[in-house]
Amino acid sequence: MNNLRKKLHSIVLIILPLSIIFSHESFGAIDDMEETYKNLEVFSNILSIVQQNYVDDIDTQQTIEGAIRGMLSSLDPHSSFLKAEDFKELQVETKGSFSGIGIEITVKDDMLTVVSPIEGTPAFKAGIQAGDRIIKIEGESTKGMSLVEAVKKLRGEKGSEVRISIHREGWTDLQEFVIVRDVIPIHSVRANILEPGYGYIRVTNFQRNTSHDLQSSLDELLDEGDLKGLVLDLRNNPGGLLDSSVKVVDIFLDEGIIVSTKGRLQDQNMEFSAHSGGSEYGFPIVILINSGTASASEIVAGALQDHKRALILGTQSFGKGSVQTIIPMADGAGLRLTTARYYTPNGTSIQATGITPDVLVPKINGTEEEISEGHTEFLREKDLKHHLENGGNLKSPEEKSSPPTIDQSNLISDQVTIDEKTKEKLKNDNQLNTALLVLKSLNILTGQTRDN
Repeated sequence: MNNLRKKLHSIVLIILPLSIIFSHESFGAIDDMEETYKNLEVFSNILSIVQQNYVDDIDTQQTIEGAIRGMLSSLDPHSSFLKAEDFKELQVETKGSFSGIGIEITVKDDMLTVVSPIEGTPAFKAGIQAGDRIIKIEGESTKGMSLVEAVKKLRGEKGSEVRISIHREGWTDLQEFVIVRDVIPIHSVRANILEPGYGYIRVTNFQRNTSHDLQSSLDELLDEGDLKGLVLDLRNNPGGLLDSSVKVVDIFLDEGIIVSTKGRLQDQNMEFSAHSGGSEYGFPIVILINSGTASASEIVAGALQDHKRALILGTQSFGKGSVQTIIPMADGAGLRLTTARYYTPNGTSIQATGITPDVLVPKINGTEEEISEGHTEFLREKDLKHHLENGGNLKSPEEKSSPPTIDQSNLISDQVTIDEKTKEKLKNDNQLNTALLVLKSLNILTGQTRDN
């Protein structure tokens, strides 16, 4: 214990001179360090008492790691400590290949909650939905379980099974799902033609190759013939890499700010801008969003909305407007820390508010979202414990009226589609079908303008 105290003394003595050298408010820094030292002394005393008096022998390293996790979880829902094996898994995941069931999860009211299933994955095929609460994993309660621990339990070798107990609003009893794990696809982009001249691109998350895959898909759609409009589907897209979302926006813009970040440290204040000289696309774009549209996907929607390059259609997005930095630690561990808020080109923070669609279209003929008098009960950032507050506006906010609502479920296109499967998809997805009708309307209006 004396060795621990000596180490704490050393840490404080090392940090204290640095605060004096680099801070213009050195006296305030000294006061802060004295307070920090007192609290560290309390922590070391409590650890000593636990080591000596707890009913069983304790694993000191495990206990300290638990204290670190508790400290970070008290900051916000997205900061966390990553043990060496967890840090390695995270690095693998950003490359787009890992074996699991394919869901984005968070903790709400100490319960593991689904933000959204990734389309095409085992969880999606099993019927797991946004807002579902995972009460048990393999019979073990998830109450108080950390995200890192939960992810570890949900992942496993391809072909292995995991048993989860789900509670969904409206259910009286838990329902058990046995899901067979699989390799979650590397490719996050897929595309097809809705009707001659109208393309559809679905982005499920933002990985390293997403912008490249999206550009390839766009080229394939253009090879099919003249592209009169594009639907970019970001529904239930939980996000991913910031730079990947910036590159996607850059495909459709040739100038202007894409996103800016603002934190406490100067090196966290950055602006990302579009580059000129790329392909110039004149076709209109409709972006689909919903409550599962989060983080990097909100950057894309917000940037193209602010630049009036796309019309946003659907329901309010999740509202995760914060940036996490991965800081490597000793022994291969890592610290995932919220270091900045991000702002759309108009200087708007969407943290805990989300992207407001230009046209509000609830998904009526599905179980994904039910809206009554403009109110939704689906999980969003603002519902999470200790969520970061909104950062306000960097610029003078523009007056925005409430978006118009289109809730007709029978607006099915009369045009002949490429195949029956696509026609059935449009029939069962009124948001997608409405997006196609909007694109056609824009083309008609554009044509009339040119004629005049």
